[in-house]
Amino acid sequence: MAREIEVKVLGIDLKDMEERLMAIGAKLMAREYQINILLDTEDRDIKTSLNSYLRIRETRNLLNGKTETHLTLKRNISKEDVRENIEISSRIEDKKAMIEILEELGYRVIDRGHKDRVSYTYDRLRFDLDRWDESTYPYPYMEIEMDNRQDLDRAMKLLDIDRDQISLKSIMELRREL
Repeated sequence: MAREIEVKVLGIDLKDMEERLMAIGAKLMAREYQINILLDTEDRDIKTSLNSYLRIRETRNLLNGKTETHLTLKRNISKEDVRENIEISSRIEDKKAMIEILEELGYRVIDRGHKDRVSYTYDRLRFDLDRWDESTYPYPYMEIEMDNRQDLDRAMKLLDIDRDQISLKSIMELRREL
């Protein structure tokens, strides 16, 4: 189980932000293509009862050609200044079989989306530059993951990010606003 502290930065140009990251000396971690599959019960019990979502993510690292698939339960625990989540994740070997198992247990695929992600790290900060397929979410954004809330101010200053660009919303919440 891992605690995650993050925000989204909206209204960005991905190329410009990647240039800013390189200019401060951030290290490229990955260039990925992801397939994200969300599962829940018909009545959305995971979302409503747990304030969570269940995801299968298949990630192909374009730098080394490796593909990994993980099953993750992600629960939001706070939205004060930053978004705090608890993640429980496990690598799985067979995506199709896992979906079949979950369907036998009463879960259904409720959404699928594809995303290109470029990830950088800099001094305990992680920056993910994300672009979803058009039907999932048409606007690019950046996620910043940090160790503590104070790191957000440092990241914003490093990359000249305005406070009004910061969002604590999940991708599902952003999609509902379209």
